[in-house]
Amino acid sequence: MVEHTFSAELWEYSPGDPGSWHFLTLPLELSEEIKFEAGPRHGFGSIRVDVCIGSTAWRTSLFPEAATGTFVLPVKEPVRRAEHLRAGTACDVRIQVGAPS
Repeated sequence: MVEHTFSAELWEYSPGDPGSWHFLTLPLELSEEIKFEAGPRHGFGSIRVDVCIGSTAWRTSLFPEAATGTFVLPVKEPVRRAEHLRAGTACDVRIQVGAPS
C-alpha cells in the first residue's frame, strides 16, 4: 500500500441538513498521483483507502469529483464526533491507497 498525507478543510454537502454528508477534498496534485497508483477502480470510480485522522482510523473509498478532477473523502459522523470535527475544521489526514476490498 502507498501512504500519503495532506491537510484539507472539512466541508458539508448540504449545510443545515442534520443528515448532511461531510467531505474533505484532496489536493489536485495528490489526486493525480492516486489515479496512477490505484489501478482498477470500483463502483462510481471509487478507490478503496485506509484513512487516519488524529487517533481515528477507518476504511472507506475516495470518490472522483468530475468538476474539479480531484477526489473527495467522506468523513462519517462517528469520526467527526471522535475527533471533534465540524464543517470548516482543518484536518491532517493520512491515507493508504490500495486497501484490500
